[in-house]
Amino acid sequence: MTRIPTNDRDLLEKAIYLPMLLIILNRDYTLIKNSPFKLPKPYLTWLSETMKAVQHDLAHVKTLMRKRRMKVEKLDSDDSFTMYLFHYKGYVEQHNYFNPRLRNKVEELLRFYLYERFQLPTNGEKTRQKK
Repeated sequence: MTRIPTNDRDLLEKAIYLPMLLIILNRDYTLIKNSPFKLPKPYLTWLSETMKAVQHDLAHVKTLMRKRRMKVEKLDSDDSFTMYLFHYKGYVEQHNYFNPRLRNKVEELLRFYLYERFQLPTNGEKTRQKK
């Protein structure tokens, strides 16, 4: 049973997912930069601006975590699971994440940052942010 409220746990998970997303975006940036694209600059600019948005959100997450006395540490990883240690206001909890779940969540965030964040709400819907 976790003592961490859902909102704070979501914040801790963002501290896991957003750095992974930055690694993927950096790798893609390097691939595009070294590929024989006819016009690579628009793609590189797009990825660069996306990385800035992710970095901005990650800085916000880290600021909130510092204010709320929260911290995440990666403990161990194998083929199936990755183990993290969550420090939350004096409590320490161990959480295991299924690696395909991590990959799927990072893919979902990649989709959000690359194009869903630019979509305008329709029919009076409020903007949906998965950050």
